[in-house]
Amino acid sequence: MNNQKITPCLWVEKDAMIVAEYYLSIFKGGKLKDYQLFENMPGADGSGSDGRFDTALIELAGIEFSILAAGPMFKFNEALSLVINCKDQDEVDYYWDALTTNGGEEGVCGWCKDKYGLSWQVVPVEYFDLIHSKDTVVREKAIINTFKQKKLILSELK
Repeated sequence: MNNQKITPCLWVEKDAMIVAEYYLSIFKGGKLKDYQLFENMPGADGSGSDGRFDTALIELAGIEFSILAAGPMFKFNEALSLVINCKDQDEVDYYWDALTTNGGEEGVCGWCKDKYGLSWQVVPVEYFDLIHSKDTVVREKAIINTFKQKKLILSELK
């Protein structure tokens, strides 16, 4: 049973299982909780679509995500992103590389997109201490250097 009140739904064009496997390969310890293929369904808009879509339910880092593969009508954009809180630079490097290779895209200030266009911010948790520091020199250096980086390099933010 899911005790999560809100479950993000990731709408992708096709192949919910392939998308699920992609995210499960990146987030170790994740789980495929459900997969369903729906065939011979009437087109939602009456246009005579092929009547086929599939869904998957995955758990990544303790959070459930629903994947709906139902066509190209909607695309991800940066108005919503997911933040990965990383324990250290090695973990930042791992997630950054995993998300930006094979069709992903680097952004600035720790943001990137994966090959499906989903936006992520990959952040070392110590970063938040730096940008919220009561020491204005520490805080300003971290913020100014953030704007100079794509992948966040913690040693350069300090």
